[in-house]
Amino acid sequence: MKIDATGLHYRDLNARVRAAIEAGERELLIENALGQRYIGTGITAPQARIEIFGVPGNDLAAFTDGPRIVVRGNAQDAVGNTMNAGTLVIHGDAGDLLGHSMRGGTIYVKGSAGYRVGIHMKAYGQRFPVVVVGGAVKDYAGEYMAGGLLVVLGQGVPAGEPVAGRYLGTGMHNGEMWVRKPVSAHQLGKEVGQVPIGDAEWETFQTHLAPYCAEFGIDQGQFKREDFVLLRPTSHRPYGTLYVY
Repeated sequence: MKIDATGLHYRDLNARVRAAIEAGERELLIENALGQRYIGTGITAPQARIEIFGVPGNDLAAFTDGPRIVVRGNAQDAVGNTMNAGTLVIHGDAGDLLGHSMRGGTIYVKGSAGYRVGIHMKAYGQRFPVVVVGGAVKDYAGEYMAGGLLVVLGQGVPAGEPVAGRYLGTGMHNGEMWVRKPVSAHQLGKEVGQVPIGDAEWETFQTHLAPYCAEFGIDQGQFKREDFVLLRPTSHRPYGTLYVY
C-alpha cells in the first residue's frame, strides 16, 4: 500500500498508517514525508514493513513493538523513543536523542547522529537494545545507559579525528559502548572506563556488526579490534551515595 504524505498533517498520516495495519496491510510505502511526527508509533505488528521516503519527524517508531521501518533519507530527533522490539534502518543521518529509553530492538544508522544518543537505553527482561551509528555522534552519547549496546563506527570521519563528543557514558550503569579510536580520557564521563577487548568480546561484537554491514552493503572485514575502545560502567550504582535509603 502506498501513502503520499504531501501536505498531510501528522495526525492524518498516522491515522492512515494505523488503519492500514489494523486492516491487515503489512507492506506500506510512505512517500514525500516532510517532518510528520510519530510515524509508526505504538505499532505492535511484527510482520509490518514500512518504507519511508523523505524526512520523517520526531519520535519516529516510538513505542514500536516488532515492525521493520526503513527510512530512505534522514530522520529527526528521538528516533526509537522507548522502542520495545523491531528493526529501524536509516539510510541517512539521525538527530538528537536517538534510541531514547529504548528497551529492545535494533536501530541502524548509516550516517551520523546528534547529541545524547542512547540516553536511558535499558535492557528489559529478555529484550536487548542495539544501536549502531555508522558515522559520528556528539556529546553525551550513552548518558545514563542501563543496558544494551551502543556502537559508533566512525565511517566517513577522517582518520585520527574523534568520532564522539564529550561526556561519553555520563551516568552509565549498565550496557556497553564500542567507539572507534581515538578516544581521550577527557571525553569520558566519570562513570565509565575502558576495558580490554578479548576474543569473547570481539566475537560477540561481530555478531552485532554483521547484520549492520549486510544491511548497508559494507565490508565487515575493514573493522579491526585494535580500532575500537570498549567502554563499560565502573559501578552499577554510580549515584548510590546521593540517597538516604
